[in-house]
Amino acid sequence: MEYGFVKVAAATPEIKVADCAYNTDAILALWQQAEEKGCHLVVFPELVLTGYTCGDLFLQPVLLQGCMNGLQKLIEASRQLQSVAVVGAPVIHGGKLYNCAVVLQQGEVLGIVPKSSLPTYGEFYEQRHFNTAPADATIYSDALRPIGQDTTLFGSKQLFQCQQLPDFTFAVEICEDLWAPLPPSTHHAMAGATVICNLSASNELIGKADYRRQLVTGQSARLLCGYVYVNAGYGESTTDVVFAGHNLIAENGVVLAESQLFDTGLTISEIDVQKLSQERRRMNTFPLNQAERGYYHCTFTAQTSCPLTRKIDALPFVPADQNHRAERCELILSIQAQGLKKRLVHSGSKTAVIGISGGLDSTLALLVAVKAMDLLERPRTDIVAVTMPCFGTTDRTRSNAELLCQELGVTFRTVDIGNTVKAHFADIGHDFADHSVTFENGQARERTQVLMDIANQTNGLVVGTGDLSELALGWATYNGDHMSMYGVNGSIPKTLVRHIVRYAADTTDNAKLQTTLLDILDTPVSPELLPAQDGQIAQKTEDLVGPYELHDFFLYYAVRWAFSPKKIYYLAQQAFADIYQNEVILHWLRTFFRRFFNQQFKRSCLPDGPKVGSVALSPRGDWRMPSDAVSALWLTEIDQLKA
Repeated sequence: MEYGFVKVAAATPEIKVADCAYNTDAILALWQQAEEKGCHLVVFPELVLTGYTCGDLFLQPVLLQGCMNGLQKLIEASRQLQSVAVVGAPVIHGGKLYNCAVVLQQGEVLGIVPKSSLPTYGEFYEQRHFNTAPADATIYSDALRPIGQDTTLFGSKQLFQCQQLPDFTFAVEICEDLWAPLPPSTHHAMAGATVICNLSASNELIGKADYRRQLVTGQSARLLCGYVYVNAGYGESTTDVVFAGHNLIAENGVVLAESQLFDTGLTISEIDVQKLSQERRRMNTFPLNQAERGYYHCTFTAQTSCPLTRKIDALPFVPADQNHRAERCELILSIQAQGLKKRLVHSGSKTAVIGISGGLDSTLALLVAVKAMDLLERPRTDIVAVTMPCFGTTDRTRSNAELLCQELGVTFRTVDIGNTVKAHFADIGHDFADHSVTFENGQARERTQVLMDIANQTNGLVVGTGDLSELALGWATYNGDHMSMYGVNGSIPKTLVRHIVRYAADTTDNAKLQTTLLDILDTPVSPELLPAQDGQIAQKTEDLVGPYELHDFFLYYAVRWAFSPKKIYYLAQQAFADIYQNEVILHWLRTFFRRFFNQQFKRSCLPDGPKVGSVALSPRGDWRMPSDAVSALWLTEIDQLKA
């Protein structure tokens, strides 16, 4: 359970209706398989010990005794196992029969949870055999005394908490409970459960799998929880219905693992309960309230190792699915353009002024401005794109900037700032041969001055081009490219900028524009502030500050989820296993945290700009951090990892 990951299994065995001995062996075999795979929690279907479709056989003492015999065998076998199992079984309590989940580990029944919502429609008429869970608080019951368990907790208000990892607290609901207007899991989560187990017997119909998936993912999102949904499968009676064993493991609205329909066996993944707990603290929607009253807390132990099998995406900002990615890119462009449209109208600006370099960020900003002008039904010539060549500008980027503006039909201006910058160096006594930060920033600040003055000339507004990744690293000249009147790219990470520009290239009907965009995508990322070498770019950003795919990965988990450097490093090892060596990841992780803290002062005075995703660094709401915050704790943890 390192770093908060808990390995869970939804286990659907092949069973035989009413053959409790056979079903017990099938359950035990799957449980042992899950144990071998390192699972901490194994959840079986509703009434799996008997089969859900026993009908009036549930009223037969022979069946109920067979179920108890099977349960006793599982309890004895569990002494040799570390994991917790949740098994569906009919249980007599207080002279009445209940559809229950039995939670057991290492020779002990931790609790019995009865079903709260019994269906009474169609082929499902459970009230014929079972009683609804008592509305009062959980109590101690002698339901399992015949098999040597003197008293066992019985009731729906139970929380099972791991001693080694308290964030791993699970609770149980059964099938129809999830379909109810107010599922028990809502109260469970508000009382502290981070994982919900649902033992189900849901038959298969056309479209039901989609509906089931929506229910499970939706509930996991609403409750900020992990959700393990296990369904009955092969072996149930097919008299009127068929069960497909559709199992789902979800986490905060995302499906981590899903079984194929009409399959049996194990569906396994890892739920990050630490992340869920941190998100609940951040959301502040899970205060201690009356929902916790009446709950019993039962503790259990668990082994600590948990090798990851779930995929850790190396590009968390970029959807892996091509269609989803295209939809995301179109939506982002629309959000950016709508924000700029409103600002142009509100400010009464006659023009939108953009510094165009032939690089990715300024290209995206220009595409956004074009979309905004089209929405306003104003001529694209109201966009003034200014290229400002200087000592490091190459023919390639300058040509691409001009071609881009030509094909988009915007007003294009060239202002060579070389002589002005040289004069400025002379004014401040800076040696032109000294290519230090003064040499670089002098050019960046002059460019911003030119843009601001042209905006004054044209009664316009300067559109910023800097992206989220640059803001996180402080890779921007203070009061230079760091400043604008409206920053359209401020919440878009570099890895996503690339895909949005690629989307624009893929969807345009203009062949020349497409060729230009593709060449811009192929151009190394560079501020071009050092003199070119043999006409080629001499200054490549990723050689200096590190690969943007790593920094965006660090940014996502550090800001969105507040993970520690140690956990981020662990995840990065999984995501970039075949790309970067561990020492390379650690080197750039240290660079990220050092720069992120040291450069906060630049983010404290950012211009307005539209937020497009869950990670943003606006000082007005999304990221409030003092500029004097010290990074020592974070860097010390990284140095310990290096050691």
